[in-house]
Amino acid sequence: MSVMPAATTDNDLDLPRMQAGGSPQHLLLTLLGDYWYGQRAALPSAALVALLGEFGITEVSARAALSRLARRGLLEQSKTGRRTSYALSERAAEVLREGSRHIMSFGGAESSWSGRWTVAAFSVPEDQRDLRHALRTRLGWYGFAPLYDGLWVSPHERVAQVTAVLAELGIDRATVFASELADGSPPGGHPIHAWDLDALRVQYERLLEEYEPVRVKWRDGKVGTAEALVARTALMDDWRNFPNLDPELPAGLLPKRWPREQARQLFIELYDGLAQLSEQRVVQVVGQFDADLAHLVRSHTSDFTG
Repeated sequence: MSVMPAATTDNDLDLPRMQAGGSPQHLLLTLLGDYWYGQRAALPSAALVALLGEFGITEVSARAALSRLARRGLLEQSKTGRRTSYALSERAAEVLREGSRHIMSFGGAESSWSGRWTVAAFSVPEDQRDLRHALRTRLGWYGFAPLYDGLWVSPHERVAQVTAVLAELGIDRATVFASELADGSPPGGHPIHAWDLDALRVQYERLLEEYEPVRVKWRDGKVGTAEALVARTALMDDWRNFPNLDPELPAGLLPKRWPREQARQLFIELYDGLAQLSEQRVVQVVGQFDADLAHLVRSHTSDFTG
């Protein structure tokens, strides 16, 4: 592991806050995915509590998060004497692998669009709300959005995925087809209106505005290890939500000067640029409790293959 000198800072960064809806559980999994990737060794609970403390999480909340992650089967608990330790379960490791690949690749490849839409039309009775919610959730995972209440659309080839979901949920009052928009179709019903592009642009521009000061100070060498860890983790927490908001909508459907590419460039520069400083801070924290385990801490950059 290469270690670079800790950067100095003239003033503490005005760091972006973790996104709303975050939790100590979510934060801990993010940290393990970024700095304990591929490791099955168990970390002392005290080290994990201290890592969460870097983000203002109290010891009580941190230990509650560890217990809940263990009950969910995402962490495996072990004890040696009075020391309790936790390791990622195989299930959690796989979820982190797949999630990281998806997040890192998002917005990275602009391919030509065929002009064809995948459309799912369905009718689920009012008394089966749970089933309707499950279907909508799964469609959202695959990048669909509702054009109308029972008509969901995607600009990508998703027929196989949707038919599999319908079969799994036992929904037969549904139709799935791939088609192009007919000439003369009313503009108000264009499938792109399933997404609120104005609100999506605001989210991209917010990210650019919040993290540009971090980029400036990093380029000037004024970011310390603790600041780097908090900023990089907040950025990952922020960026990982964009694939849920924007299923890589084709450029031909988007307004001019769309900010997705600019936002991705900022994410890549900071996520990669802050990696070593952030890694140093994690090594420092873990090393307070187990020096041997601290040597296993590794960060990765956006081009890792998993």
